[in-house]
Amino acid sequence: MVLAMSTALTVSSRTTDLVVPAADAERARGYANAEKAAATRRAYGTDFSIFRAWCEERQLDAVPASPATVAVFLAHEASRNVKASTIGRRVAAIKYAHKLVGLDTPTDDERVKTTVRGIRRTLGTARAKKAPATAERLLAMAASTGAGLKGLRDRALLLLGFAGAFRRSELVALDVSDVEDTPEGMKVTIRRSKTDQEGAGQIIAIPLGKIACPIDALKEWIVAAGIQSGAIFRSINRHGRIGGRLTDQSVSDVVKEHAARLRLDPNQFAGHSLRAGFLTSAASRGASIFKMMDVSRHRSIDTLRGYVRDAELFKDHAGAGLL
Repeated sequence: MVLAMSTALTVSSRTTDLVVPAADAERARGYANAEKAAATRRAYGTDFSIFRAWCEERQLDAVPASPATVAVFLAHEASRNVKASTIGRRVAAIKYAHKLVGLDTPTDDERVKTTVRGIRRTLGTARAKKAPATAERLLAMAASTGAGLKGLRDRALLLLGFAGAFRRSELVALDVSDVEDTPEGMKVTIRRSKTDQEGAGQIIAIPLGKIACPIDALKEWIVAAGIQSGAIFRSINRHGRIGGRLTDQSVSDVVKEHAARLRLDPNQFAGHSLRAGFLTSAASRGASIFKMMDVSRHRSIDTLRGYVRDAELFKDHAGAGLL
């Protein structure tokens, strides 16, 4: 993949050129790659592969790419009805690939910027929101997962994912050592997250549940699965054997599966539905936005305002009683 740096580095000085050993160069490459989250690197790799394949079909250079080549590629993607947000990520991947090998970035050219602005204006930038798994929906999902190993795992994943407003990557990254019982409930340490790329770590509280307790569900799954250390949420094959850590996509699959069981449209749900469901439900019950931020770990109040507005769309409406 072109997003990787060369395994041999040359360091120039005024008096001599030093050739860095391959092992040292590889170590430096590893740290450079760690600048981006694994999911971001995978997405960039996919985006750049699409760009490279497009260039090869037209006998154009992908690296270094000319601004004109990038602009025409982006216009082609727009003609295929690729979302503006995805096209923006394609631009970021092309820029990142050039930066990693020390080349000027064609994406900084005004021709590319103008094309991107035109695409955003034409296609629009509104994101298609997934439906929130609100408290009522979540309780119904959790009640119908079944009593087998998979059912116990899915129930724990749904309840904990909702109670902690987890991002799907945070949820599957949890280890047994990250949870701690307290008299009031459970403390969960999130080692790394979207807003904590350097791994400072954050601790959130999961309170005891009165209707469906996420803590009890989690303990029941861990005991039944015989998990003593390492990943909490793991795959289960068709023979009921427990495998390795679940992937991000697995969370979406679980949510979609149990939404479909309730005869809801699974295409309207995803892993983010758990996080959105918690915030929407908390806002509808009048929770303090700052208390919501304690759980969700949002850095911007503006982002949370969207959930509050959705939950209170009809509350104290200015037009109520006018007609």
